[in-house]
Amino acid sequence: MTDADFLTLIQRNPANAAILHRAPTLGLADAWLVSGSLFQTVWNALTDRPAGHGIKDYDIFYFDRDTSYEAEDEQIRRAADLFQDLDISIEVRNQARVHLWYKDHFGIDYAPLSSACEGIDRFLAIACKVGVSLDGQQRIYAPDGLDDMAQLRIRPNASANFLAEHYAAKCARWQGMWPELTIEAV
Repeated sequence: MTDADFLTLIQRNPANAAILHRAPTLGLADAWLVSGSLFQTVWNALTDRPAGHGIKDYDIFYFDRDTSYEAEDEQIRRAADLFQDLDISIEVRNQARVHLWYKDHFGIDYAPLSSACEGIDRFLAIACKVGVSLDGQQRIYAPDGLDDMAQLRIRPNASANFLAEHYAAKCARWQGMWPELTIEAV
């Protein structure tokens, strides 16, 4: 799958298209639309399903050195206002703060990040490691390429925060929604 094909497919999902169009007005630093809303939209196109099938939420990562809860909460509220008409769940997360709450939420340490893309690098599966910049340029970040996504293949990413039970749970959900997937065990 080429980058151009990928960008065309993800914009078949009206929510993705709206986010990519509107999000630059938020002015978030190092901002990206990431993961599920992208690779799952591609899966939906490849398996002839509705564009939003199975997508739980739309994740926006950004990186701001202000790691206060209040600063992130302000960005979450701004995004909620901007996208309120889309009737979707938007998750906005400052990747500079993830290490502050990750262990309490998931039970394992999470080293501090220095960019939003480093957060993408830590997703549980190779096919999930994708983002599109929200700076109006629509640059693609896919450090391992787009082949796994295009081939409906799920392989574990042996990242620093990998937990087999989280991978298994996500794979089970995805397999239920897209039975065409080929899933590699841990």
